[in-house]
Amino acid sequence: MAARTNQISEDTIRRLVDRFYARIRADPVLGPIFMRAIPGEWSAHLAVMCDFWSSVMLTSGRYKGSPATVHLRIEGIEPQMFDRWLEIFDETCDALFEANESEAFRAKAARIAESLKLSLFYRPDEVWPRRAT
Repeated sequence: MAARTNQISEDTIRRLVDRFYARIRADPVLGPIFMRAIPGEWSAHLAVMCDFWSSVMLTSGRYKGSPATVHLRIEGIEPQMFDRWLEIFDETCDALFEANESEAFRAKAARIAESLKLSLFYRPDEVWPRRAT
């Protein structure tokens, strides 16, 4: 049975993005990576993330970027960091939403994280998952 997601709106997406990235900035593992990638003012990044999640969850089409291309430019990302990202994302969703809405976000996030890991780290000639050197 598909999760009911009619409670997801632009407002709930904004709340998720704001709370999630506040937690990311405070995280000892992910915070430094994000702070190097997004020094200074975060409002532009948060607006892009709202557009991204609106496109993912509401099929608004507002996000026009390429997440893999953006993440390829970020130094210091390691595959296991996506597990931490998902842990914080899952906790944030669970704190903000009822079970159906939380699960809808969490399922999309898991697929996105796996796709990014494959884009950034998978090499057919190497054993997967690649170990950081």
